[in-house]
Amino acid sequence: MKEIIDLLLQLSQEIKIIKAFLEVFRKTRLEQFNESWIDGQDVMQALHISKRTLQSMRDSNELPYSRLNGKFYYKLSDIENMLETNYSKVTKSGSHGNK
Repeated sequence: MKEIIDLLLQLSQEIKIIKAFLEVFRKTRLEQFNESWIDGQDVMQALHISKRTLQSMRDSNELPYSRLNGKFYYKLSDIENMLETNYSKVTKSGSHGNK
């Protein structure tokens, strides 16, 4: 009888762990849907680039996008990541170096 109770307690703990994992996964998925998206016009204005430059960034996979009904959308986090990746500081000597 004690073995059955121990197994039930162990099963209960494992179910709690699975439940916690699923809750974290669900929140992560919700955060992805809540992320802000902007259209190509807003990207061009924010980065001061032309339509052709934006197209080149898509073509070279430099900037991920989503296309819906012929219109392109971009995640703000992807734009921020791209800017961070290409960030360089000016050192005292005047040369450019990476972060």
